[in-house]
Amino acid sequence: MSDTARARKLADRIRVVVAETLQRRIKDPRLGYVTITDTRITGDLREATVFYTVFGDDEERAASAAALESAKGVLRSEVGRQTGVRFTPTLTFVPDALPENARTIDDLLAKAREADAQVREASSGASYAGDADPYRKPDEDEDDEEPGTDGQDPGTGGKGSPDA
Repeated sequence: MSDTARARKLADRIRVVVAETLQRRIKDPRLGYVTITDTRITGDLREATVFYTVFGDDEERAASAAALESAKGVLRSEVGRQTGVRFTPTLTFVPDALPENARTIDDLLAKAREADAQVREASSGASYAGDADPYRKPDEDEDDEEPGTDGQDPGTGGKGSPDA
């Protein structure tokens, strides 16, 4: 088993190496605007999964995926050269679902804003179903005296002395 801190450091280093190599050495015309978003590596440091996004439509995404697959050998040899590990991990490229998830969340938030606007619009001219203040308040016309202040001895209950 490998140390998780070491695996995390190696994954971060692989992400940087792959991004720099794509930017500087890979000259494939199919490669679009690719952004390396994350890298994860197994505990035995044998397999690395590289997550990426592509700016563009579905055709550009497919072309960039094919370009990454064809450049996998060059990228793996560069990772091995720059990391210096005994066994260079195999690279697997996976399109990141983050942009689609963000788009879905944005759509849901827009629907919620529209629903809030409709509720606000419907409630702007509405009145309360009951009283404006639904909480009970003590009536003003009742006696303001507190119990036991009617002038009699509170211990006798108003009947006089206990001996009577």
